[in-house]
Amino acid sequence: MIPAISGAIGPLGSSEWSVGSVGSLGSDPSTSVNGAGAAGNGSFGSALTGAINSLDQSQTGATDTAQQLATGQLTDPTQAITSVENASLAMDLASQIRTKLVDAVNTVFQTQV
Repeated sequence: MIPAISGAIGPLGSSEWSVGSVGSLGSDPSTSVNGAGAAGNGSFGSALTGAINSLDQSQTGATDTAQQLATGQLTDPTQAITSVENASLAMDLASQIRTKLVDAVNTVFQTQV
């Protein structure tokens, strides 16, 4: 017989289900990518840099919480699991975006004029 799940865990909040933001995309209209390229503000490069920095922070946070769990400094394993899963999802998203961008660039290069 499988024991019942303890009620001490409780329902998960929205912050535990969120994947986090990808850099600053969509959060500030001044950093959005637009066709006009408004004098460096909101350029594709700055959006990409912000997204990569956010990905790096999530990976670093996941590493830190996993190490804390392994050394006994962290007593709640759900924090480590959610941190590692968020970092994993962020890396999967970055990988998929990279694949789509490479496919798009290859399509442009193969276009004959």
